[in-house]
Amino acid sequence: MLRPGELEIAEHAPANNCSPAAAQEYTRWLATHHYENFNVASWLLPKDLHQHFYNLYAYCRWADDLGDEVPQKDRALELLDWWERELDHCYDGRPSHPVFVALRETIIAKNIPKQPFADLLRAFRQDQNVKRYPTWDSMIGYCVYSANPVGRLVLYLCGYCDEERQAMSDATCTALQLANFWQDVERDLEKGRIYIPLDIAASHGLTENDIVERRFDERYVSLMKDLIARTRVLFSQGAPLAKMVNGRLSVDLEMFSRGGVAVLDAIETMGYDTLHNRPAISKAKQVSLLGRSLLTHLVAKPIRPESVSGRLAVPESSVSVSRSYAACHSIARAAHSNFYYAFFLLPKPKRDALAALYAFMRLVDDVADEGNDLAAKQRGLADWRAALDDAVTGEERLVDGSTALNSATPNGAAEVLPALVDTMQRYKMPARYLHDLISGAEMDLTLRTYPTFDRLREYCYRVAGTVGLTCTHVFGFHDPRALDLAEKLGLAFQLTNIIRDAHDDFALGRVYLPEEDLARYGVSPQDFGKSEATLGVRELLRFEADRAWQCYEEGSALFGLIDPESRGALWLLVHTYSALLARIESLDFAVFGERVRLSKAEKMLFIAKARFGRLSEENILEKRDRDRRRAGGTGSQRRAG
Repeated sequence: MLRPGELEIAEHAPANNCSPAAAQEYTRWLATHHYENFNVASWLLPKDLHQHFYNLYAYCRWADDLGDEVPQKDRALELLDWWERELDHCYDGRPSHPVFVALRETIIAKNIPKQPFADLLRAFRQDQNVKRYPTWDSMIGYCVYSANPVGRLVLYLCGYCDEERQAMSDATCTALQLANFWQDVERDLEKGRIYIPLDIAASHGLTENDIVERRFDERYVSLMKDLIARTRVLFSQGAPLAKMVNGRLSVDLEMFSRGGVAVLDAIETMGYDTLHNRPAISKAKQVSLLGRSLLTHLVAKPIRPESVSGRLAVPESSVSVSRSYAACHSIARAAHSNFYYAFFLLPKPKRDALAALYAFMRLVDDVADEGNDLAAKQRGLADWRAALDDAVTGEERLVDGSTALNSATPNGAAEVLPALVDTMQRYKMPARYLHDLISGAEMDLTLRTYPTFDRLREYCYRVAGTVGLTCTHVFGFHDPRALDLAEKLGLAFQLTNIIRDAHDDFALGRVYLPEEDLARYGVSPQDFGKSEATLGVRELLRFEADRAWQCYEEGSALFGLIDPESRGALWLLVHTYSALLARIESLDFAVFGERVRLSKAEKMLFIAKARFGRLSEENILEKRDRDRRRAGGTGSQRRAG
């Protein structure tokens, strides 16, 4: 099927139907002579697995070259079909090509199913036909076939076939694939391919043409930050796998993950311009990564498989967990937030958990709000992201049980993170929520306006929806609808804050209300800097308030889906924020003077009702209308009357 000279790696292959010994000699030669970033069979792997790794590698190398090194698309597809027929013959017990003669030995010895091999071929075919990915989901769908099968094949080789390990492997392999995409944007453009999801690019104001023409500006920086944050979340999800496998394989997995994260770090260090440059990982850096992986392997206790489902590795810390929770409560008390009052309506374990969440969020928010040095703020948030990753995976653990804190460790991290990780473990909380929250803080550094409500909704999810999601894990739920409702309430809370702070935010150089809505009501950004709200501003704020009320109405269904012992805390939060919005309405959206707030007496009354009274289950919109009637209606309604 293959023509003479059509594929370089075929020149050294023995004839079809050769002996298994000759076939294995060829796959070993191929694996040890073809360039790769890492050795195919690491010296850390058990020696009896080396030949099996060579055989797997040879299959993948051939498939990759058939798809990438054959210039004509139709011919490449024809050869990939031929390779799949050879795979079928192998599983039928009739291998002829030397790669499959060798691979047959591995398949039988390790009981490997055909699907991962076939999935890889599907990805190589897709590369021939698909040059753009319209959505994030379509990009992840591609990784399911292009990256994840490799990890699963390695697990089969090492005797692991359970779904739990495979899911973690999928997360790591997808993350590695994505890290390669983000670093290889320049190279892929030369091949006519764009692996950046176009919907994510559009959300940052970039078109496909902007990428093709390599227009590097703040939009591309924002895009890369978003993509890197999403990729870090996947690395975190897959990190526990290294502690659930054979010791020497563990070091390899650790090395690959650290290498992928190092690529993301390198992109950040070079200023995110992968349109014109490709970040490089130096040999010294690779040696350093290997050393850290070995240290982790030598001093860390492996996690028992039965203890890992839905749980995170908890790092030993020089700060005890109990003292860490105490520090978190201190930070929360000092903030004088409405959020803190709700803590006291919960049992102590849940009260502690909310304090840990609040303290982490408060400290991250402070990085974004304090000072005027943009680069310093960006470094500060990157440090928090790295510290969170290290805490979640337990990577900084030393022999004496203390936590290694380098010079980049953010202020407060050592005190807060032990309690935070304990909370995440207890309540099975995905780390991606907290990474998304950091991404929201990063948006505040560079984004000053939002063209559409969909773009604003994305920001609100990151800075407030994530709060609702993490709190709901603490509240306790069994119906998956609870998470959607929690996100909805987070949006309602954030819209309430945006309406109240429209004037103050303008003074800080930000206009959160969507530009499309400003245009609808004839409002300019400068109107928010005036001494009082214009008629257009009031109508605009009323429109946004109606959006918030709808979110309150839909999100209130969450009451019935969380643990009964948590409902008082949620009731207090919802009624405090919705009462604040009702107060703003009663003042006819006069938010340009003294900050609108509830009195201490009103807050205490809500706390008393939540603690001792029967919680109202009335429709939230009906309550709003009743409060409006008591107040005599909003300003516009009174004028109309």
